[in-house]
Amino acid sequence: MARTLVVEDEIDLQEILEYNLTQAGHQVHVVANGTEALRVAREERPDVILLDLMLPDITGTEVCRELKKDPRTQGIHVVMVTAKGEEIDRVVGFEIGADDYIVKPFSVRELILRVQAVLRRRPAEPGLARIMRFGPLKVDREAHRTWIEDAEVDLTALEFRLLTTLEARRNRVQTRERLLSDVWGIDADVTTRTVDTHVKRLREKLGAAAKYIETVRGVGYRFSEAPDEKTV
Repeated sequence: MARTLVVEDEIDLQEILEYNLTQAGHQVHVVANGTEALRVAREERPDVILLDLMLPDITGTEVCRELKKDPRTQGIHVVMVTAKGEEIDRVVGFEIGADDYIVKPFSVRELILRVQAVLRRRPAEPGLARIMRFGPLKVDREAHRTWIEDAEVDLTALEFRLLTTLEARRNRVQTRERLLSDVWGIDADVTTRTVDTHVKRLREKLGAAAKYIETVRGVGYRFSEAPDEKTV
């Protein structure tokens, strides 16, 4: 049974979500504002949060940022549920750490299936060490921290997930479509150009370690232990 926190201020939608999620086997807790959402998330550690972006006190975007920077809650899956459906809104949502993004109005059946898909994901691939080191690059997966030559680098939640996904599959080419699915979320409706933009930003932040992320022309990207400078 999944413990699910619904953050929604519309009473009718609260009732619809609570009823249908309960019928699907979830243990549901409903709150109507961001402040209460953060309190419940820290105290109860739900498995997944369905998060409206337009809340009466603080925005859902700010709630997500707070969740992802707090070690106590950064591992909780977040599914944004909102009427804001522009591509830039979805990109921002994924960039700050959302696992999926559902636009209102939505099919309740589809929402439940997508929540179940999010819950099936693992935070990391099996057998990975907590600390990863390559040359000047050091990454602490559990603490979500990155250093270059002992100087800490400030990565967004999405940039960190992109880096660790590539590194976990080092020496294997990852297509842009595969990265969209595994980093941005299943059925993420954003273009493959978004991958290129985020890889560019990630490389800029990595500095001397940018060479480890190689471009494989016409295919995608690869984290290489022995980078070829010409392919970067």
